[in-house]
Amino acid sequence: MTVKASIKETTGAAEEELGEALGNDKMADKGRQLRNEGRIENGKMPKTHTPGTEKDH
Repeated sequence: MTVKASIKETTGAAEEELGEALGNDKMADKGRQLRNEGRIENGKMPKTHTPGTEKDH
């Protein structure tokens, strides 16, 4: 687990949540991508459900 990957995951999660709160799907998707980059670098499975829901794509 690297610090850089943890920062990506945390920053991506924050951006995803903010995008969801503002109703900005593009921002939420961008945050999800960054979050998943960090998760993969840390050896975790990426999040696969659509941002703002708990449903799979």
